[in-house]
Amino acid sequence: MTQVKGSWIQRALHRITASDAELDAEQLQSDSDRAGAEAVSACCRGEQVHLAGRLTSVVHTPRETTPTLEAELFDGSGTVLLVWLGRRRIAGIEPGRCLVAKGRLAVRDNRLVIYNPWYELQAQPA
Repeated sequence: MTQVKGSWIQRALHRITASDAELDAEQLQSDSDRAGAEAVSACCRGEQVHLAGRLTSVVHTPRETTPTLEAELFDGSGTVLLVWLGRRRIAGIEPGRCLVAKGRLAVRDNRLVIYNPWYELQAQPA
């Protein structure tokens, strides 16, 4: 994904030729930048991060001892897994919902993850 800069003709041509997924990712990245959040692709394990994006999936995963609620947050540059331990459901945490999340970044199974993140749901578009 590349941000297209240049003349209005180049930008218009890019909007015509880019796929819907590319345009959506660019819009999410732009929204994340405006929210003052970091890009997932630029974050490293162990960092305290501030991310913004859209939930692409939400899954309740029963574990042997503790249930977990797992949600994938996509910001246009990458995906991070948000995991709430001991939760079966959280009101408002659903696919398609935009939110801001903060927490310490870890790695599990070669995936970026934040356990028990602080989060703030964003207003739904009208």
